[in-house]
Amino acid sequence: MNKYTICIFTENTIGLLNRITIIFTRRRINIESLTVSETERMGVSRFTIVIKHDSREAVEKLVRQIRKIIEVMAVFGYLDDEIVSNEIALFKIETPLGSKPLDIEYINKHFNAWVVYWQLDYVVIEKTGSEKEIFEFFSYIKPHGILEFVRSGRVAVGKTEKGLVEYLPEYEWEYYL
Repeated sequence: MNKYTICIFTENTIGLLNRITIIFTRRRINIESLTVSETERMGVSRFTIVIKHDSREAVEKLVRQIRKIIEVMAVFGYLDDEIVSNEIALFKIETPLGSKPLDIEYINKHFNAWVVYWQLDYVVIEKTGSEKEIFEFFSYIKPHGILEFVRSGRVAVGKTEKGLVEYLPEYEWEYYL
């Protein structure tokens, strides 16, 4: 199975997430991760959806179906080698008195992970990187006792000369300062 990243630019409207996800549900395609945020243009949202599928043709058909939604301005589908992407994960690790201390310097240098919150009996460590890098760190830190783990969806940009928002319809956009 290939992993695809689908980037969708839309108007920021209520109920749109539901209409987009129904298209995946009807085709029995599981969404691996979903990230939604506003772009640098006011009123324009970006959905970044990761799926796994055997057929490129089926993914292209899915993209064409999403384009039919009125509030959708543009849709792009990518394979992993066509994008630059990252995820973020937070690990809450127990640090009880008398336990083996965490080697924070090693964690910083080897895994590029950082302590973002420290308490007497636990720490919260932030790790950014690919899914593979996050789970490598997960394997390393697991013996220390993971109290809580959360991982974001993928954020991605295409390896194109232009920004994807350049492909949006002509309009006088407001930008954030």
